[in-house]
This record gives sequence, C-alpha cells and structure tokens, in this order.
Amino acid sequence: MQTIGERLEEARKRKGITIREAADATKIRGDYLQKFENSQFDIGLSDIYVRGFLRTYSHFLKLPAERIVADFNALTSHVGEGSKPRQVNREVYGRMDLSIASSNAAKAKEASQAQPVEAPPTAEPTQKIGSTIRKFARIGTSLPEGPFIDQRLIWKAGAIVVGLLIVSGVIWGIRSVASHSDKATSKPAATVAATQSQHTITLFALDTVRIKVSLKRSPNDDQGEQIFQGTLMRGESRTLPKNGPLYLTASALQNLDFQIDNGKRWSIGAQGYKGYDRVEIP
Repeated sequence: MQTIGERLEEARKRKGITIREAADATKIRGDYLQKFENSQFDIGLSDIYVRGFLRTYSHFLKLPAERIVADFNALTSHVGEGSKPRQVNREVYGRMDLSIASSNAAKAKEASQAQPVEAPPTAEPTQKIGSTIRKFARIGTSLPEGPFIDQRLIWKAGAIVVGLLIVSGVIWGIRSVASHSDKATSKPAATVAATQSQHTITLFALDTVRIKVSLKRSPNDDQGEQIFQGTLMRGESRTLPKNGPLYLTASALQNLDFQIDNGKRWSIGAQGYKGYDRVEIP
C-alpha cells in the first residue's frame, strides 16, 4: 500500500509540474510540500495546520482529500490527550482549509478505528465557469456567507465605473470654468478645520480578501457598529473614517496592511482571536 507521500508525489508528477509550481499554485511553502511527499509531517506547526495543508494540496492534485487526511490521522493517533501540544508558529505561509473537530477525545476515538473517517466538512460553495467547476472554502470567521464573485466581472465593472467618472469629471471641469471663473474655490475655515481633525485608516490588500470593519462604541462593546463590509482585490486600498477603536475581521488577515492617517504602514500578519481572523485597532 502506498504511503501518503508516495501518492502525493505520484499525482504531482502525473500532472507534470514541479514542487515550485505546486507551491505557487497552492500558496503553500515548497519545503512543506517536499516534506509531505517524503511522508514527513513534523514541520513545526500543529496537526490542525498540517491537515489544512494536506487537504488543500490533495484538492489541487485531484486526490481524495478526506482519505488523505484520514490516513494522516491514523499516523498521529498514538499521540494521547496528555501530550504537550506544539506551539503554533504565527508565521503561517499559504492558504489553509481548516476543519476543527469537536474535541480531542472525539479525534482520538475516530483515529483508533480500523478505517478512520473524519466527519464530512460543510459543503463548499462552487461556481461553474464553462466546463470547470471552481470551489472555494471559508475560513473560520464571523463574516456572513456570500456568493463567489468572478474577478473578471469585477474588473469589467471597475473599468466602466472609472470611465464614467472620467467623463463626469471632464464635464464638471468645463462647466466650472465657464460659470465660476470669477469665484473663489477655497473651503470655509470651519470646514478645513473639521477635515483636518478627522482621523482615517487606510487598508491595503496584498491579495484578495473579504473584510468587515466595525467601530467600538464602548470598552465593553465586543461587536461594534459596522462601518464597512466588502471584498478588496489584490493591490486595492480603502480609506475609512477612524473615530475610535476599530474591530477588523477578515478572511485572511495576512493579506492586509493598514495605515493611520499619513503615518507608518503596518502589517497585520496572521493574527486571530479565539479561532477567528479578527483584531482590534486602538
């Protein structure tokens, strides 16, 4: 019977791709993939991250992901509940599809059976484009579920909006020059002062990410008042008013940088709160 590593390596070679090409496609570090193909799973991360990487890599290679994860669980079933868990490395590279079991006792019981099978995951949303069916997974987050949006449609809509804005700007400029050439265009002093006192936060998307921003109204307010929710594409930025502490929830925090007013640009990194990709920005 083939090992997990042998099945992964055989499937990759059957696709005719290298480890580096597979790492670029899955966003998983190449040294992790090389160890998986050598049936070495001690990569310095907890088993829950290893399962996520194995599931993502198996989907990419068109292998039965749940069977691969079940075989991995059987290999690690000798680890008891009293074992000291490894410290999770906060610098996580790649995209992970995490399936969290109900308890450590349930996982140990399932792994001890002759043919361990994990509980089926929640059905993944799909979108059919031509003859190809695209799947995408939702990482544990408080964001509401929504339909997958084709990036090509977003770019087309964006191009139309930009074109309309340019035309509107040209028309406005011509009318302004013709009818207000003799009027001053400076803002009232009160308006300028109010604008200068308004703090802002700018979010920069390093890759496609769904986000929700909420204003924390009081020290005991753990939900906040929502001020923005949507999807930022790679290279896109969004500037929002910052009138107090903010809760930032995202599908992948490592894909976001932020900047307060015109200050230093900060990287959020792979942070989270009780399993959710959420941070508080004072």
